[in-house]
Order: sequence, then C-alpha cells, then structure tokens
Amino acid sequence: MAGAAAVRELEALGLRRISAAWVDTIWEVDFTETEPLDEFLEEEITENALEAFTQLYKSIFKFVDQSQQNVEVGDVWTVFAENNLSHRALVAVLHHFIHVVQDTKATVTQRQCALNAAGLYFLLLEIPGSVANRIFHPVLFNKCLDTIKKNWPAADGDFRKRKKDTQAKSSRGDGKARKRARPVRQKTNEDMFEEEDDEEDTDYLSTRDLLLIRNNIFSLLKNFLRLLSNFPLKDKPDSALHCLQLFTDLTNFEPVPGGLQLSDPINFERTKTVPELAYYGLKLLCSPKHGDVDKTLRCLFQRLLSIILMLDGVNGTRSVAVLGVGQRTIIARDQAITFVSYIVDEVKEPALPVLRILLQHICTKVPDKAEFRTHGAQALVKLLSKLSSADYVAFLDWFHKYSLNSKISYRNFALDVIMALLKLPDRGEDPSLQPEHQKYLDNKYWIQVVILDRCSDKAPTVRSRALSCLAQCLDLNIASAFESVQELMLGTTKSLHKTLGILESTDVTGNLYSLATVTSNQSRDALKTIEVTDPRESMVKNVSEIMSMLRVRAGDERTIVRKSAIQVLVSILKQNVVLCTQEDLTVLQDRCRDPAPSVRKQTLQLITDLLLAQPNNELLQKAWMNGVIPVVIDPENTVQEKALECLNQVVMQQIKNYTQFSEEDKRQRLAWDVLALLVFEYQELCRYLTKAFLLWSQQDKFSSTFIKDLITHTDTDHAAAAWMLLSKIAGSFPKLNYTKIIGSWDDLYRSKNIDNRTTHILSVMGNIAHHLLEETRAKLIDEVKNLISAFCSTPEIVSQAVETLYKLCHAHCKTPEETQVLLDQVCGELILICESYISNIVFSDGGTQHADESMLVKHLFTLGEAAQLCPRKVDKRIFLLVQSFLAGPLGLSPDSSDLPASQPLTEFSGSAAVSSVVRAHAFFTLGKLCLQHEDLAKKCIAALARELEVCKDVAVRNNVIIIICDLCMRYTTMVVRYIPNVAVCLKDSDPFIRKQTMVMLTNLLQDEYIKWKGSLFFRFVSVLVDSDESIRSFAEFCLVHLLLKRNQVMFSQQFTECIFHFNAYEKHDKYNKCSQTEREKTLFSLKGNKNKEKRMTIYKFLLQHFTDEQRFNVTNKLAHDILACFVDGMLPVDMEANELLSDTFVVMSCKEIKLTSFRTKSSDDAQLDDEMAMANAVMQVAQKKLISQVQKKNFVENIIPIVSSLKSQLEQKHIPALKDLMQYLQEVMQDYRNEIKELFAADRQLAAELEYDLKKYEEQVAGEEGTECVTVGAAALSPRASPSLRSAVRIGTEALSPGTRVVQLTPPKQRSSLSPFGIPISTSIAVLTPRLTKRRSMPLSTLAILNSAKKAVEMSQKRKTTGSVLPGSTLRGSRYTHKYPDTAVSLQSLKENTASESSSSNASMTERAISTPDRTIGNVTFGAGVSYISVTQTPTAENGHERSKEQNNLLCLMSPDKPVPQPRQWKVESPAANKTNPFQGRTRSQKKN
Repeated sequence: MAGAAAVRELEALGLRRISAAWVDTIWEVDFTETEPLDEFLEEEITENALEAFTQLYKSIFKFVDQSQQNVEVGDVWTVFAENNLSHRALVAVLHHFIHVVQDTKATVTQRQCALNAAGLYFLLLEIPGSVANRIFHPVLFNKCLDTIKKNWPAADGDFRKRKKDTQAKSSRGDGKARKRARPVRQKTNEDMFEEEDDEEDTDYLSTRDLLLIRNNIFSLLKNFLRLLSNFPLKDKPDSALHCLQLFTDLTNFEPVPGGLQLSDPINFERTKTVPELAYYGLKLLCSPKHGDVDKTLRCLFQRLLSIILMLDGVNGTRSVAVLGVGQRTIIARDQAITFVSYIVDEVKEPALPVLRILLQHICTKVPDKAEFRTHGAQALVKLLSKLSSADYVAFLDWFHKYSLNSKISYRNFALDVIMALLKLPDRGEDPSLQPEHQKYLDNKYWIQVVILDRCSDKAPTVRSRALSCLAQCLDLNIASAFESVQELMLGTTKSLHKTLGILESTDVTGNLYSLATVTSNQSRDALKTIEVTDPRESMVKNVSEIMSMLRVRAGDERTIVRKSAIQVLVSILKQNVVLCTQEDLTVLQDRCRDPAPSVRKQTLQLITDLLLAQPNNELLQKAWMNGVIPVVIDPENTVQEKALECLNQVVMQQIKNYTQFSEEDKRQRLAWDVLALLVFEYQELCRYLTKAFLLWSQQDKFSSTFIKDLITHTDTDHAAAAWMLLSKIAGSFPKLNYTKIIGSWDDLYRSKNIDNRTTHILSVMGNIAHHLLEETRAKLIDEVKNLISAFCSTPEIVSQAVETLYKLCHAHCKTPEETQVLLDQVCGELILICESYISNIVFSDGGTQHADESMLVKHLFTLGEAAQLCPRKVDKRIFLLVQSFLAGPLGLSPDSSDLPASQPLTEFSGSAAVSSVVRAHAFFTLGKLCLQHEDLAKKCIAALARELEVCKDVAVRNNVIIIICDLCMRYTTMVVRYIPNVAVCLKDSDPFIRKQTMVMLTNLLQDEYIKWKGSLFFRFVSVLVDSDESIRSFAEFCLVHLLLKRNQVMFSQQFTECIFHFNAYEKHDKYNKCSQTEREKTLFSLKGNKNKEKRMTIYKFLLQHFTDEQRFNVTNKLAHDILACFVDGMLPVDMEANELLSDTFVVMSCKEIKLTSFRTKSSDDAQLDDEMAMANAVMQVAQKKLISQVQKKNFVENIIPIVSSLKSQLEQKHIPALKDLMQYLQEVMQDYRNEIKELFAADRQLAAELEYDLKKYEEQVAGEEGTECVTVGAAALSPRASPSLRSAVRIGTEALSPGTRVVQLTPPKQRSSLSPFGIPISTSIAVLTPRLTKRRSMPLSTLAILNSAKKAVEMSQKRKTTGSVLPGSTLRGSRYTHKYPDTAVSLQSLKENTASESSSSNASMTERAISTPDRTIGNVTFGAGVSYISVTQTPTAENGHERSKEQNNLLCLMSPDKPVPQPRQWKVESPAANKTNPFQGRTRSQKKN
C-alpha cells in the first residue's frame, strides 16, 4: 500500500517522462551543473511540485519509520525496480530543484521546493540500501546543505528583502516629526546601473514568506539530524566538515528564548529554534562514527572561536572586521561557551588537550579593544574552570610566559585575564602538583609578579592597564585581591616567598618573549598548539619599591599612565595600606597642575576623596589646600569648575550654624581646620578664594541663611576663619548684618586687642561702606585713623586700614573732588605725625642708634601708604628724611644735579649706621613716593639700579627689584632701559632674589610692559640651569605655561642667537650684538667645554617646545646662518669657533630637533579604539611620508653640501669640532639608512666619501676607547674626501716620532664588509705601538697613509740592496675585490699584495694612470688609496728591463727626506682601444678568476 502511494507520487513528478539521457548527463557532470528540462514537462512538474514533494516524503518515510515496518511495506528499492522507475532519475530531478535556488532570482515557491527536495534526498540516504544503490554523492550532499543558507536571505546579509507594501510604514508621520535626511551622495552612472541590476535580481520577501522559509529550514534540519544519527560520515571527511561549517553558521540564526539548554538524548519536542538544532548537530558530529574525535573537536573549536571572540569571520584572525558588541552577539558568545563546556563534559579526557589549545587561541586572537578583551577574558576564565588541576596549572604556566610576550596586545589581554581570575576563589594547594606550579593557584602571585611588573612596561597602554588593575584590586569588592595587595604592602608574604623560592630579577622592557607563529593555512585547518619559551620571573617587590614606582609613573610622559598611577596611589593611601608621606602628597599636589586637563580634574577629585576619607591628617589637609585652591584660576573652565566643586564639597557645604556644630562631625571639623590653616599659615592662598567667591556669587551660591550661619561663628574659636570668609563674601554679597559687624568692630576697637581678625573686619567694613549711615561712616573714619596713628599694628593691618579708610572716605563723599579733599585732611594728619617722628630721630644726636626700630619701621611704612592717597601733602623735606635712612657718608639733595647716573642710593645723606630692616623699609617708602612723583623717580631710578650691584643686603635688593618693576608699569619709557640691571639679579647669590626677579620679570612680560629685547631672553633661559632645583622648575613653568602661550614663536626666534650668545661668539655681523658689561658677561658666562652640558640643557629644553615647522626651519637656519658662514668665509674657521660649531652639530643631531612624526611610537603602541582613531592613524602615516620626502630633499640639497664642505675645512685646520660633525653625519646616516641610495643617487661620489670618513671616524673612536693598539681601516678614499689625507704625503714621516714602532698585521682571512651605501669595504690592520717618547696625535687616516709609505720605503731600500724583484709592484696583477666598479678601490697592505700576486707577476700589463678606469663606467671614483713610495725611480741592474716596465705602471711617491723630483709624463690609453688586452669585455669577478 505504501509502495503504491509512492509510485503515484513519483509519477506525478513525471519521472517516467524524463529522458534517460538527461538523467545520465546530470550524473556524469557530478551534479555540478544542470541541463534544462523540457519546457512543458518542467512547467507541469513545477505546478504541483510542493504537493508532490510533501506526499512523496510521507510515502517514502514509511519505509524508514520502524513502527510502520511490516510485510506490507516492503523495500522501496524493490518498488522502484518493480514499477520500472529509476531512482537515479529521482535524484536528478531533486538536484534540478536544488540547483535553481543557487540563483538570487529564486521565488518563494522555488525556495520551498528546493528545501523539500533536499529533505527528500536526505530521506533517501536514511533508507537502508541507499549505499548499495549509490544514492550518496558528496557534491549533491553539500548542495543540499547549502540550500539552507541559500534560501535564507539573512545568510547573505540581505535583510532589506521585503515586500514593497511593508515599506509603506516608513512614509507615515508628518513632516514635523521627521528628522532631516542626510544629503544623498551624488551617484555615478555606473552606481545607478549597478543598483538597477540589484533590484532586478532581488526578490523582496515579506514577513510571511520568511516565516514559511524558516519553518521549512527547521523541518529540514530535524530530518538531517535524524539522518546523522544513523548515517556515518567517518569515510566522508569533506562532507562532515561541510556539516560542521553549516551548523556553526546556524548557531546565530535566531534568538533562543530562555538560553541554550542541551540534553542527552535529543528531545525534538522541546527544541523550538534553529540554533538548538545546530548545536545538537555539532554534538552528533563529535561522535566517533563521524570521524576522529580529536580532529573534529579541533575543527569545531576553530569555528566556534570567532563566535566566542565576537569576530566577523570563521578563522578568528585579526584581519577580519570586528562586529559591534550588541546584545545578540553577546548571547551567541554565551551559547558557544555553554556548548563548549557541555562537549568537554561529554567527551571528557579527549577534549581537554583541544580545550587548552582553544584557550591559547583565545589569548592570541582576541581583538585589541577594551570591550572585546573584557568579554574574551570572561570566556577564557569560564572555560578554564573545566580543566583539571594539572591541566589548569599547565595552562597558567603557558599563560605566564604569554604575559611576557613582545606584542603589546598580548600583554594587555593578560592583565584582563588576571583580573577575571582574581574574581574566582583560590583553588588551594594541590599536593599532586609540581612544587614550581603551586604558585599559580594563589591569586597573590598574579598581582605581585605579573601586574606589578607590567606597571613598568615599555608600552604606555600596558602600563596604564596594569595600574588600573592594581587600583581595581583595591577599590572593587574583590576580597582576595585586596588582601593580596595589603599583604604585599605590609610585607606579610612569607608563605608566598616559600612558594616562589628565589626568583631572578628581570627587566620588564627587555625580557619579553615571543609566541611561535601559526601560519594562516594551519589556522584554517584546525587549532594548533602554540608554543612559548620559558621566561625568567621577577622578584617580588617590597612596599618602598612599589611606592617609588608609583611616583615615577605619576610623572610618566603619557597621560593615561599618569591617570592610572594617581588612581592607584590614592587607593593605597585611602585604604590605609600605607601611611601618607610628604613625598606621596607632593606627587598628588604636583598632579593638580598637570599639563593635561583630564589628569588635573581626576587628581582634584581623588585628593578630595582622600581628604574626606582621612579628615584628621594635617599633612593631607595642607597638600589639599596647596593643590586644589590655586586651581580655581585654571584657564580650563572644566578644571576650574572641578576645583570649585571640591572646594565647595570640603568647606562651603560644611558651614552650618554654630549651634549645630559638633566635634564628632569629622566633615565640619575638617572644614574649620582647613580655614584655620588658611588664616594662620597659608595667607597667600586666601587671594585665590577671592576669585572663587566671585564666581560663586555670579552663580548665586550664597543665601541669607548661609551668611547668618557663618556670622554665628564670629564670636567663637572659629572667629578668625569666619571673618576671613566674610571678608571674601562681602565684596560680592554686601547684604550682611551690618549691626553685628559694627558691633564686632566696636568691641575690637575698645579692647585694643589687635589680632588676626582685625584685617578681615576692616576688609568687611570697607566692602559695606556704601550701605552704612553717614554718621556711622564718619565715626568709623575717625576710629580707623586713630587705629593707624596709634602705630601699634603690623604693616599688613596698616595696609588694610588705609584701604578701608579710602573706601569709607569715598563712600562718605559725593564727588571725587570732595573725596580727595577729605583724604588730604585725614591722611595729611597721618603724614604730619610720621614726618614729625622721623625728623626727631634724624636730627637727634644719636640718630637711629637709640631709636625704637620697630616704631620707626611702622612710621616709615605708614608714611608710604598714606602718601599715595594724598601726594600733594608730600614735600621735599619728606623726601630728604626718607633718603637719610639710605645710609651713606655723603650728603646730597634731590635737587642737586651733581649725582651721577650710577651713584648708589647708599651714598645719600643720613645717619652713618642704619639697620638693614630700616633701610629696606626706607627703600620701599621711597618707591611709593616715586610712584606719585615722576621727578623724584627720574632722579632715583639710576641710583636704584646701581644699588642692585653694590648692596649686600638681601631685603634691600628684593625691595629695589619690586620698586623698579612697579615703576616700569607707571613710567615704562623711562624705566625700561634699566630692566637689564634687574635681569642681572637672576644670577644673584641668594635663591630668594633669583626667584623674586623671575616673578617680577614674568609679570612685566605677560602684561607686555617689556619685550624680549637685548639679552633679556638669554638671561631668562639661563635660569634653566640654576643650581636650585625649585628655581629651575619655576623657570620652566614661567617659560612654558605663562610666556610661551602668549608668544608661540618666542623660542624659535631666539634659538640661533642662543648658540652664539652662550658661546660668547661675537664675530658674526648679526648675532650676539647686544651690549653687556664685563660683570654681566662673567655672571652669565656659559662658554667653554666645562659648561657644554648646561648649554645643551637649555638647547634641548627650547627644542622640546618647538612645533615640527619650527624644528624644520631652525635646522635650515642653523645650516645657513652658522655653518654656511664658515664655508663661505664670512667667519674664520679657528679655535674660537670650535665650541660654536660643536654646539651646532650636537644640536642638529639630538633627538629633540627631529620631527615628532619620526619620534612617535609604532602603531602597535597605540590602541585604535574606533574608526576615527584608525583614520587618524592612516592620516599620520601619510603625513609622515610626505614630511619625510620634504625633509630628505632639503637635507640633500641644502645641508649635506654645506656640511661636506665644512668638514674639509675642519680637517685642514684640525678643529676638534670635526668629531661632533662626524657624529652628526653618523646620526643622519642612521636615520636615513634605508634611503641612502635614494638620497645620494645623484652623487655617488659624495656617498662614498661620507661613508669612508664615517668608517674612519668609527675606527678612531674604537681605538680611543680601547687599548693603545689602534685598528685602522683601509677603505678607498677620494682625493676630495679628506684633505688631511692628501696633506699627509707632504707631512711625510715627521708625524711619526723616532720612538714609534710600526707593526704590520695580516689577518688569517681577509674580510669584506658591505657598508650601508652598498660599497664593499676591505680592511687590513696596522697596529701602532708607541714607545716612551711622546708624539703628536694625528688622525688615524693620516697614520694609515704614512705607515704604508714608510713600509714601501723600507722594502724599496731592501730591494735596492739585495737586487731582488718586488713581486707586488704590478697594478694589473693586484687582487682587489671590485664588487662595484664605480666605487672606491680598497687599499691592500703590501704584505698581502706580495702573497697574492706571486702567481701573476708575468701577466701582460698596459700603462695607465691610477685615475683611469679599466673599463667604461658611469661614475668615476679615484683610487687614491693605491700608492707606492720609492727612494729612487732608477731600477737596479738586475732585471732592469722588467723593473723599468713595472715601474712605469706605478705612481711613485718620494720619501720625505729626498728632494721632490719633476712630475713624470703619463701615457694614458683607453681600455677600449686596447685590442690585445685579455681582460677586455670581462667583469672584474671574471678577471679575478
């Protein structure tokens, strides 16, 4: 009955009408192609194909279902035979429908038919006897599998295949709610045609169509899984691999509600999604009946690797594009991890080695991005838990070596894995493990050995990540990690020391290990084991080393490293693991002024958090104030806001009513402790609070309640701090409780108790003067005047009192004129009182000797303050009285014109003995008087400047500096000429004067009262090498952060002249022409070799802050304005210019002058976290290439010719700067080693010359650093290359002292080395052994020629005596190695020539000059190294004819002790004209053979 039904369905498919030839053709081509069916037959079959396939499947399935098997079912193959139906025809028809969907034009019906046809084929394979009937065919089998992917649009990434009616939703909504569309890119005609073709080829599928296809795929997969349960693929490895690839692709087909849950056996009733079926299929493939389990697992894990790492590819390579980490991607990764864990549990032992390999590949192929590394580390740790203890520690041993790999991405990922491991509980010791592996089970090991080592990694990204990991161990809720760090810091790691034993110290940056590379072919086939070398381990660090390392990292050059280091440092201090020290707090304080705004913001927050965690730490309180409060004036708004936020959090938010104050409240007590420190110890920081309160007032931060609460503290032990806050607030928030303030003043005035509150109370009264009643202001004016006239206050209080007096008078009067009249009246009385007191002392018999110094100082100070408010009340008598305290034996009136411009003020009339305190205040008062009287300033300014030179008192010099700078602001034109005198104080003996001078000059430069004229710039930058570290640091701050920001070209404009100035070279007609006194030259002198290091410090500092454009321009300027002047003869090449030239070459070869694009790290050092970063990297590479081309062209065209010419002059004059020139060339050749041939393509002669000279220089340096034996290279030299060598012949043997012994050594085997230019260099060795007699030192190149000359003379004399023939006298028989015929000929020792030419002495020779090439070449290089020195040109009697012939072939040089003969005439012939030359037309290597 089942057979009859099957026959009907087969006939419905037209099986009987299909041509046997068509079927045979399909089978013959192995199902790779299909032939078209008869048009009418195909239409008939296709019309009811779906129904026919469904019914046929049901009919044939009865032959498979065991529950239906009985006598009536029979055998399907018998049914085919009995009914004369061909199963081959059925398979061919099924292939026809399957092949149709290979085309993208397939309709929904065709897709369904293809899926049903594939299901029928799998069903036929499942029927017993399919193998005997040869139903299986690998190509058709794979095509059936591919039908799933071909039918599902998502498999091709074509999610846009939808019906047009479904797109109508996108057009809904009004125009208001619609966002403006992006501009459409202009399309070319080709783009339009391509899109039209795509639209024609694409069949848009509706949601219903997709659902139908999905259900068909689900049914097909279930049928296929049933087939796999019974149909082994062990003998069909390609098909098994194809199945594995399909299943792994389907694991992310659709979401799995509730997550992946695998069971054994397969429960098809519970399985609802395609990914579940796919994972079940992968499980079945891991069975031994489908092939070798190990190979299958390797291929499977290789396919799953890309899913675990969330890579868009199957090979898991870094070349694939990385997907965005979405929720669906993470779910697919979790499912893959779950399946791997399930398979390992099922397969057990055979799967463990493959799992270890998978873990290794996760480590090596994870993308180097933070999010991917985090997920990859989590996956690795989850899978790692499946390993046994032995495999676990074996992998960790491999992983520890991996963590030391040379690749930055590997070391980065190792840190992520370690952080994931630290979240797991310790496994505890396992006695079965090897002792050296026990350490890997302890989490402390990874922190102390790996993380701490990476904190000093050479890559900034690794350093930063390691420091962040260390901070996470302290901050996050990781108990074991925190305990490990705590034990390390406290030194309680005895157990770990026992485990580790004695560890060897290693260098983090130098001892990195490389993984064995896995080829791409191996990666595609299966996972392969990755081997690593065995590293040495690092020693466990102690707490002092760790803290020292963190301080160094806090000053790292990279911003990300500094941020991480600060985070770790604060975490350690916050957890009380280590006590706060002044050194640590200084680091935090300095980072509050970090160049990077992000570091400043982070440090402000971290140090504030640390202070709130340890509010009773006074050192921390002071560090917080010095670090946070000054930042309120930061130029970066975000940093300024962060500083205000921290200040508000610590101080302002804790100000509450005094009745609510409690000593137990640590936050409130902290706020008042900080304010107390500001009032009593750090008054200079209070000025920054004025800015803070001004900004807060603009934001309406102060409420009436806050003011009332603050006033409640004015009568308590917080009074000084409360009044200080009120003084800052009153200026911007004058609506205060005036009655309370006036009452407090009355109590203070009546009690005469002058304390720290007085200044702040006076300030508050001055700020609220306009809001007081008239009679109250009048009373206050009298009381303040009386307070001043009592002269019982400090200068600080007097200054504030005078200011308050001015504000009260200004508020009391309606017009400025009335105000001035009132001030003349009030302040005039004070001036009269001061004048009377001072005159009594001056005109008394004892003078100042018996006067009260403190009272005299107060009168002088009050006089100066009051005189500024009423200048009309100051007469000449007061001038004389003040000048009388400037202590000098000579009397002189200000009206006198006899005072020379350089007369010091110490010679004004006055008492003979005046204390330094009185004199200092007298100068200060004189300065205040000069501010209001220009005539007095004109008469005193020169004497004030002179006082800076002759005065020995520090206080006086300090006040004079301040006076001159203040006068410069008031009378700029008159005073600016004396600024050089002030600049001289930058070399004052007292550090305080030097720093004060720097502050005052910086202020003038910032406000543009003075310019960088004359020697001012050189004076200022010379402070960079000051003996005091704090002054050097302050100078750097002023130059970079204050002055350079205002003038970006300041450094580059002055740089060239810096070299002239600091070398005191004055012969140039343009540079270093500023006038200087001998005293100034002596003070600021940096010339000479002893100061070279200081000069270089200044040069390098300036260069560090150049832009690339400035570096490029300065390099050219140095070459043209300095070096070219010597080449052109504008400046003499003498010893006076030696240091100038030396500095120039050292500067040109230092790394600071190189363009930043050539000093940046490789791309591996940077993390490209997004597409924008990648685009920037590409742009940087392109920019670097362009700049490199420009720089190389400039180097060849403008610099090398100048340097080459100057080198010749330095050699002739024997100037020591030649050494620095050669070092510069050495550095340049190193930078352009790969472009040497390109750079010197137009002048190979110059290349050969430079190469030779560099070789000679290197040999000379090696000889100087070694023993007294000197190695001399004998490479060829052009006559143009080294004039010193040409002049060596004229010098003769005079350079060799009589006591010098020359020893000629021939190495066992002649060596030939290839230079960077591609020129072979053959060397021989000449050793000079000096005796006790002293000889004049000469360049080694000169000695080489002289040694050869003397040896030749000796041998010639010996030959003359013995009458023997010199075998080595022929040129053509010489065995010179000429790999490059157009380069210089190598110089061979005479001994080598004798040994090598003995067999060729009878060779035929032709006369030619040594400069004549033996064949036509492009570039001629003269062989100047080949010479022969003879005592006489007359041959001996023996062999006279042969000797004469040989002698004519040589250029002979006479001995220096013989008269110079007339030059001989050379017979020169072209080698091309010599027809008898047996070597003609042959290469040199052929001639050699």
